[in-house]
Amino acid sequence: MSAPSTAATAVAAAYERIAASGRPEVWITLRERTAAFDAAAEVDTRLALGADLPLAGRTLAVKDNIDVAGLPTTAGCPAFAFVPAVSATAVARLEAAGAVVIGKTNLDQFATGLVGTRSPYGAVRDAWRPQFVSGGSSSGSGVAVALGLVDLALGTDTAGSGRVPAAFGGTVGLKPTIGRVPVTGVLPACRSFDCVTVFARAVDLADEACELMAGVDPADPLTRAWPVDAPLGAPPVPVVGRPASRALEDLTDDALTAFEAAAAALASAGVDVVEVDVDAYLEAGRLLYDGAFVAERHAAVGAFVEAHAEDVDPTVGAIIRAAGTLSASALTRDRERLDALAARVDAVLRTVDVVLLPTTTRQPTLAEVAADPVAANTRLGIYTNGTNLCDLAAIAVPAGEADGGRFGVTLIAPAFHDRVVADLARRLLGEPPRAARPQTPGIDLFVVGAHRAGQPLHHELAERGARYVDTVRTLPSYRLHRLATTPPKPGLVRVSAAEGTAVEGERWRLPVAALATFLAALPSPMALGSVALEDGASCVGFLCEPLAAAGTEDVSAFGSWPAYLAAVAGD
Repeated sequence: MSAPSTAATAVAAAYERIAASGRPEVWITLRERTAAFDAAAEVDTRLALGADLPLAGRTLAVKDNIDVAGLPTTAGCPAFAFVPAVSATAVARLEAAGAVVIGKTNLDQFATGLVGTRSPYGAVRDAWRPQFVSGGSSSGSGVAVALGLVDLALGTDTAGSGRVPAAFGGTVGLKPTIGRVPVTGVLPACRSFDCVTVFARAVDLADEACELMAGVDPADPLTRAWPVDAPLGAPPVPVVGRPASRALEDLTDDALTAFEAAAAALASAGVDVVEVDVDAYLEAGRLLYDGAFVAERHAAVGAFVEAHAEDVDPTVGAIIRAAGTLSASALTRDRERLDALAARVDAVLRTVDVVLLPTTTRQPTLAEVAADPVAANTRLGIYTNGTNLCDLAAIAVPAGEADGGRFGVTLIAPAFHDRVVADLARRLLGEPPRAARPQTPGIDLFVVGAHRAGQPLHHELAERGARYVDTVRTLPSYRLHRLATTPPKPGLVRVSAAEGTAVEGERWRLPVAALATFLAALPSPMALGSVALEDGASCVGFLCEPLAAAGTEDVSAFGSWPAYLAAVAGD
């Protein structure tokens, strides 16, 4: 009998881990095995036919306020349940990339909470210390990844629900810019600030899943296209802001030590760490629940809560019913206040590339939350609540231990600086840099000489937020010359196929707007034009005017500019 396929093997292993975990409260609905294996078989068939499936062999859990076709959506409330015919756009895009859904995960009811205990399906306990909360509202998704039950899990994040569970579970929680990933098929919590988020055990996988989910969906009027000037990577020497000590008073001594260690680790990784004022960010966060924005929760599910009081968690019901009493004028005043605070936050972020924060405060026990559910929940959102209100991208990553449990930090940056925070997270965790993927937006630029990695002008690419794609060769229709410049640099000249040779270079992906700045600053005799590549593609590349190359040294025989420089250095 032949060995099981990659997808089928992954699915079988996931069900085995779930059965052995003894953690039934993680799930609200497990998919029937036959359905999951049918989905895996379809993935294998598509692979055999040559389909590009970057998530083939990956298993996926989905928070139960996000629709999966054929599985109930309960939002943590059995009386609310319905079975959607169509999956949420985010889920459908991951399945199209080869991921197989294993089940729907538990959550704080109607995604109202950061503790993970407000569910009739049971409190989701911490992955490592069952007497402690796991963090919510995406509690089941966070624990499913922390325990290794699945490769990926989707959560949602309005106040920090895609980050607090990551901190307590020791995983990565990626919260994209609002609108980057469609929320079609997601039950709203606060519609203006909701995001679909990703849990994974490494930045690279979370980042890839987010890229696959991203993109405008006509069914979601709040989705946003990737801007032409958004950076595709961090600069060579990033500047990271960190809060002053007064903003860290909610941390225990142990947690403060762990946070300082994370800041020091970034500095050791070649990052410039400076102190910044985060007071406006923290004040903005308090508006989410202490102000009128919570009215959006009532707009989403208030009618159901009021009609089914006996079916709703008492704490959740009280929050949502109170939200229905807020006035339109109060909401308008809070929006005006938020505009002023967000402008102050933006001013701080213009001085740095990202800001480093603790993800959350001390992890409470289940008993502590039961004794004082609202206050315990509020403390967990001190450092997360302001992110979506200020329209920021964020990623939460592990940063050691504190107070006997896991500790995490979060990197935040302006909207659509998602790849900047991901790059800095990789540096902090020691993960290697990531090349651009096919779905990464931007425009490719082919470089053969001074702009290659390690060469004198590479900083001009890096400072424009470029991301490496691959090393490729041209078709054999080019010649490479050493130009009479100081320092020396090459000129690529197109010739006939009979006269030419293949020349190696690097392909880098740039924000579209950044290419215009290259063109505007291009010195003679260089030009930008279409370069034909050996892999059949063509992209914009640096070319040289033939007249400027006349009479200069032809170094085409070396195959590449670095090879020529190495040969010269060895003489």
